Amino acid sequence: MLPDSKANFTAIDFETAHGAYNSICQIGLVRIENGVVVHTISQLVQPPDNYYHWGNVRVHGITKKHTANAPTFNQVWHLMEPYITNQLVVAHNAKFDVTCLKKTLSFYEMPVPPFNHACTYKIFNSNLKSLAERFNIPLKHHDALSDAMACAQLYLNYLNTKALV
Repeated sequence: MLPDSKANFTAIDFETAHGAYNSICQIGLVRIENGVVVHTISQLVQPPDNYYHWGNVRVHGITKKHTANAPTFNQVWHLMEPYITNQLVVAHNAKFDVTCLKKTLSFYEMPVPPFNHACTYKIFNSNLKSLAERFNIPLKHHDALSDAMACAQLYLNYLNTKALV
């Protein structure tokens, strides 16, 4: 059985429209409490100027048509903020996702809340697709919610393994 404090975390994933970290175009968030999914967010957001680079579109399939009428990040932050502030935030390649979050908040002149983070890439030292296959985790790769859900499951697997040692 997992200690409750370790089984409470928020897994996140962001897709970006181009090379700038503040170009988030899709948010995936999964809140885990006591080892169980209690809340999810899957939200398209309009990146600044609704500009996309073809290389990013090729990866995730999101285009400016998908986000033309979507809210901007600052309009949906209030939905995410309670699951980030003073929480453990887990991401696969956390360096990227945490930087995206901080740069996007800075772009909108919003404060970066305090939080801790963990990285499932650093824990497992492998890419998300391979890990999903290895652990039989459903994955629609580069859909932000699916990636966040897979990351959450990986972190739960990690916590369960640690609890057995």
